[in-house]
Amino acid sequence: MKKTMWLLAIGCWLIATVSFAQKIKVKTGVEVLKETGFKVLQGKRIGLITNPTGVDNQLKSTIDILHEAQGVKLVALYGPEHGVRGDVYAGDKVDTFTDPNTGVPVYSLYGSTRKPTPEMLKGVDALVYDIQDIGCRSYTYISTMYLAMQAAAENGIEFIVLDRPNPLGGLKEEGCLVEEGFFSFVSQLKIPYVYGLTCGELATLINREFMGDKPCKLTVVKMRKWRRKMNFGDTGLPWVPASPHIPFAHSAYFYPVSGILGELGYMSIGVGYTLPFEIFAAEWIDAEQFAKALNAKRLPGIVFRPVHLKPYYSVGQGKNLHGVQVYLRDFDKARLSDVQFHVMEVAAQLYPDKKVFDHADENRFGMFDKVCGTDFIRKEFSKNHRFADIQSYWTKDEASFGKLAKKYYLYR
Repeated sequence: MKKTMWLLAIGCWLIATVSFAQKIKVKTGVEVLKETGFKVLQGKRIGLITNPTGVDNQLKSTIDILHEAQGVKLVALYGPEHGVRGDVYAGDKVDTFTDPNTGVPVYSLYGSTRKPTPEMLKGVDALVYDIQDIGCRSYTYISTMYLAMQAAAENGIEFIVLDRPNPLGGLKEEGCLVEEGFFSFVSQLKIPYVYGLTCGELATLINREFMGDKPCKLTVVKMRKWRRKMNFGDTGLPWVPASPHIPFAHSAYFYPVSGILGELGYMSIGVGYTLPFEIFAAEWIDAEQFAKALNAKRLPGIVFRPVHLKPYYSVGQGKNLHGVQVYLRDFDKARLSDVQFHVMEVAAQLYPDKKVFDHADENRFGMFDKVCGTDFIRKEFSKNHRFADIQSYWTKDEASFGKLAKKYYLYR
């Protein structure tokens, strides 16, 4: 009996393994790098910018892959927000230390220094970037990439991007460009809030459009079989949490749905509960009424469900909150970033004494503006609390950026 059970267990494991392998449709940059025998890295001393999302299709860390690669010498690691090993909470500073697995020094790029210094780059021939992004401007990994590209250019170091899918696909562009006075680590680049490029494509655009007369020597190790119409679920790739509140691939879909509003602490967006970025809730909301009013808007691809929750931490911790859960019924048709503005409008209509900019903490307005890339959205919306008043401004740069971005497409 024991032998039979053991054989059955092995059979189930083999089936699961084969099924897992069969589902994978896309080869990421690190997979292609391995297949080519690490050709672009041969004989070079490598500094690697990565975090737990830097893995191959079998979930082996890029750190270990490069550390073990023949003809490649891994000499330094660089940690973005949340750290190389993903053990740092959002917003917390990352310290410099020695990686216990490899003995390689780990330099922080999310502390007092966010751009690699010449001292950090001493003895490095090429910087390699391998991080899974989520396709939204305010997520700080692309800011780290941009600053590292600048440092590479200034120090005569090659910059190599191991490309990965944009979880939102390559067809969505939403939001206005960042304006002068509002550039920050959460809006470092003059791109839309949702920008529809892979990190390799974005790096190519950065190098030619934003680096002036000092571009870096850039190499992108392209993926194979990725297509612009794919969201992450279409790739078959395993998802590694990009940060503590992006635990699943679909969490990346919802980040632009509520992330801007979340900066105000005005209502819970599900952070601190089991559905980060999927919820809009507060003590003063009538869930049924709120859902009915939002569904009456008939937003393309979006449905709202009444929900009741008690967050474990963050906004509304320990309180009974009521509101809606957002469902993406048709991802392709949905305008992700617009949803939070519709929520703000309906909240003002149903609960006029709770209008967002009359009720939220003014000390948080600055971060809201930085994430928006402008203060126009806040100032204009606060007059009447209507999305129609800001809609044309929010969308005004999308077509022109889309035209520019196509010049840098690496995939169809």
